[in-house]
Amino acid sequence: MCGVVAMLILEKLLLRHGDWSLSADLTIPKGERVALIGPSGAGKSSLLAAIAGFFDPVEGRILWDDTDLANMIPGERPLSILFQDQNLFPHLTVAQNAGLGVCAGLRLTPEQNEEISVALERVGLADQADKKPGQLSGGQQSRAALARVLLRARPMLLLDEPFSALGPALKSEMLDLVAEIASSAGSTVLMVTHDPQDALVLCPQTILVAEGFAAPPAPTAELMNNPPPALAAYLGRQRS
Repeated sequence: MCGVVAMLILEKLLLRHGDWSLSADLTIPKGERVALIGPSGAGKSSLLAAIAGFFDPVEGRILWDDTDLANMIPGERPLSILFQDQNLFPHLTVAQNAGLGVCAGLRLTPEQNEEISVALERVGLADQADKKPGQLSGGQQSRAALARVLLRARPMLLLDEPFSALGPALKSEMLDLVAEIASSAGSTVLMVTHDPQDALVLCPQTILVAEGFAAPPAPTAELMNNPPPALAAYLGRQRS
């Protein structure tokens, strides 16, 4: 008997803050990589925050594998989230920051320390384990944050522009690393971006967030080649 394929469902979801609102009614299959793109202030980050448990919906449900996430605190939800500041603790070493993905109290067994070493090796930081975040470059800090994501081993990865401050070459390298990690783990990825090229590189599907509505995922290349009016306006393109 085949098992049920896990998926993320935003069921008649409504977010509201003051005069602003955003609705979404869509499904994202397990293992899909999806970009969220649209004008600033449209609600891309708010949608990620709702999925992560930091923004309570007014209506609707957020379901993962038929489980309603409403009663789960953020730390219990089946996801990891990366922000632009990477959320690294400046007083901890790279290995300790990564180790938080294994044990919040950092009371680590030899086996867990070995897991941390393997994760740092995978992201190219094996020789930086004893350094503090302030001693790292921006790209190395991004890699440290990805090592922690690896160790958390959650089925969903939410990216809220974590690489936007990096140069084009380094950002492309980070996106390739995310793709590699997500593919090997079968992770579902949702990435907020303002850069259409980032969406094209990492995400076969894209959600347009505009005018109070998060549209169902559509093929990224098709959406960029033939953007609806709201996206065309955002991209600065004239539609004939």
